[in-house]
Amino acid sequence: MLVQLILAFLVGILFVYLTLSFLKNITLHNAFHKVPDLKGISLINLPQITADKNLRYEIIDSSKFTPNLPPLSVIEHQPSPGQMVKKNRMIYVTLNPSSYRRISIPDVVQITRRNAEVTLLSVGFSIGEISYRNNIGKDMVLEMRYRGELLEAGTLLQKTAAIDLVLGNGKRN
Repeated sequence: MLVQLILAFLVGILFVYLTLSFLKNITLHNAFHKVPDLKGISLINLPQITADKNLRYEIIDSSKFTPNLPPLSVIEHQPSPGQMVKKNRMIYVTLNPSSYRRISIPDVVQITRRNAEVTLLSVGFSIGEISYRNNIGKDMVLEMRYRGELLEAGTLLQKTAAIDLVLGNGKRN
């Protein structure tokens, strides 16, 4: 009876050892790959780079346009660069869209510079050059311009475009 218990105990230990060894090999324990920095990599080159590193990728978002990166290139990814991951790990990639969408210019003529800037910035435009013209309304927006062309409210313009403002200087003509 005692011999059978010792034999059962040894068989149990052998079974646990073999199971753990098998799991260690099948799960590639301690076999990690370093995630490369994919920021700025074009969508065309992305499959080859991830395949070379034994990684996979999935595009999860492409709504944030970053003007200092080429269109359809990686803005960011998770896991982040330098992290250690296992073979065939999925890398979630955020791509730069091909361009900004076009949005309607709000009517900021005949309001103060301060309110006009807040309104334009809140919808996604940037403020370009500020120029002044003789007009009794000090810091009152008289015109909006884009690349020298006069703009009307409601015109569609690419988001983040720099809109120039012509303001009154507070002096009579």
